[in-house]
Amino acid sequence: MHKISNMDPRLAAFQQLLNIMDELREKCPWDNKQTLDTLRYLTIEETYELSDAIIEKDLDEVKKELGDLMMHIVFYAKVGSELNAFNIQDVIEGINEKLIRRHPHIYGDVKAEDADTVSQNWEKIKMGEGRSSVLSGVPKSLPAMVKAYRIQEKARGVGFDWKETAQVWAKVQEEQQEMLDELALENNHERLEEEFGDYLFALVNYARFIGVNPEDALERCNKKFIQRFQFIEDKGKEEGTAIHEMTLDQMEVFWNQAKREEK
Repeated sequence: MHKISNMDPRLAAFQQLLNIMDELREKCPWDNKQTLDTLRYLTIEETYELSDAIIEKDLDEVKKELGDLMMHIVFYAKVGSELNAFNIQDVIEGINEKLIRRHPHIYGDVKAEDADTVSQNWEKIKMGEGRSSVLSGVPKSLPAMVKAYRIQEKARGVGFDWKETAQVWAKVQEEQQEMLDELALENNHERLEEEFGDYLFALVNYARFIGVNPEDALERCNKKFIQRFQFIEDKGKEEGTAIHEMTLDQMEVFWNQAKREEK
């Protein structure tokens, strides 16, 4: 496969990717049999791999995962063209048109001096495009914590939000007490689950107000726990003791050692 010369390097690289996809679709038995449906779960996996790389701040891996996602986009467009539904030009022209339409403060005469105003304008424009609800653009299959965060952002975009961080924290405390009150009753698990959900939703809201992405924060906590727990397992193996044979006191010693070594 020869690179294309006499062209903007970015366009040349993209054209080469398109050419490679055409060739793979024609000649590779695996690529040839893929459909929109069979690619879907692979794309989800690639998206999570990109998310992992971002969390780890591994920019070289971010670059590689972006390449994988770019390949998937080109692959979907190739399949779409074979179905006479859409092609890569349609995809790109569609996003170009949408970006221009939704940024009238750049491509029109609308004024927007800050990010909040931009977000509010964005939501108004989307509603003008035929959306039945501000929240209809939030995918149903999003993980619950990500969905809660996006729902709150969407509501904020039309002005439905708390004014002060202290108000949000007061709501967290209120929901926590309601959860504890329900827990004390010990007679309705479904109601307890509902109150716990309200408490989590309020915590997500508070995280948003203090500039913390709760999904990222929890994932970093997950990774930290895994590292410390695996440290306990490794230390146990060094001493000839399996993790299930350790006492809680023994595990606590290694846990604290793992914390010290992180610093």
